[in-house]
Amino acid sequence: MDMSTLNKWIAKPTIHNKIKRIAVYFEKNADLNARIKKLEDARWSNTLKAWHLPDTEENRKRFKIDLLVVPSEVQIQKTEQFKRWLSSKRYSPNTIKTYTEALITFFNFYHDKSIEAITNEDVITFNNDYILKNNFSSSYQNQFVNAIKLFFRQIQGANMNADLVHRPKRQKLLPNVLSKQEIKQILNAPTNIKHKAMLSLIYSCGLRRSELLNLKPNDIDSKRGVIIIRQSKGRKDRITPLSDKILEILREYYMGYKPKIWLFEGQSSGTQYSEQSLQSVFKQALEKANIRKPATLHWLRHSYATHLLESGTDLRYIQELLGHNSSKTTEIYTHVSTKNIQQIKSPFDDL
Repeated sequence: MDMSTLNKWIAKPTIHNKIKRIAVYFEKNADLNARIKKLEDARWSNTLKAWHLPDTEENRKRFKIDLLVVPSEVQIQKTEQFKRWLSSKRYSPNTIKTYTEALITFFNFYHDKSIEAITNEDVITFNNDYILKNNFSSSYQNQFVNAIKLFFRQIQGANMNADLVHRPKRQKLLPNVLSKQEIKQILNAPTNIKHKAMLSLIYSCGLRRSELLNLKPNDIDSKRGVIIIRQSKGRKDRITPLSDKILEILREYYMGYKPKIWLFEGQSSGTQYSEQSLQSVFKQALEKANIRKPATLHWLRHSYATHLLESGTDLRYIQELLGHNSSKTTEIYTHVSTKNIQQIKSPFDDL
């Protein structure tokens, strides 16, 4: 596979799930996507935001990586120490994985420099020559900032002043919202009752993807008419109303599949349904519903909140239902609600 004819890419050695891999970063390119998938054991990582492959001599030659550039024993040891510290502080498994992989990527960028010698200026260089150069988002950059600050504050006292590591300015982006008609088309698209139940539950309760997949049958309290969402973002429990309509769908699903441990299980009984499979279900529903917008699963949650607001639900209740810590997070939906905007008459109509 000749990579030289394709758009600019960056390949770096990394440690992914304790295994040496090569991460490949590049801008969106359908041709490169299709070709890299053909490489043996090529996988996509949402955490790395990159494709990654086995760290072999063949792949290093293919991507022109210096054979001497490998994570050092010190880097691996320090990363494991950081991982144990995060675990002892009861950070979520997803956060631990995100922070440790971010730290490894940062170390790989400075493979020729000892950890003790890294300074605040090196973080600025990393942000410019890696984050910004590859057009990564501010939220992705913030993951690195969190990991770097925690590591150098708690694990590695060196030439780094963690308090001076600056965060990127937050992008003020409006949430993406689908109309009720579009939501109806998407939820009616699946013929498989499990697929229909999963997508319907995300919208009807405003769930995050991980919250849906972590549900267990006992979390559905049909007598009280609520769903108990346990240890979601911020390690918080909350409840959300369970509509009679979604309860009927869940009962039909349960009778057909009889899940044992998780409410939604994979092909093997007792295994949790995967995020990748759920994404695929949503993508297929979009195609069947003939919706061309670049929608993601999270759009269902945004749409739920916006439709609640447009129907007159108090913002404070929406904040509780979504599990937001701050009301400011929930207030973003006031900027996309069309309830009051549609009542404003344009002066153009009077011309």
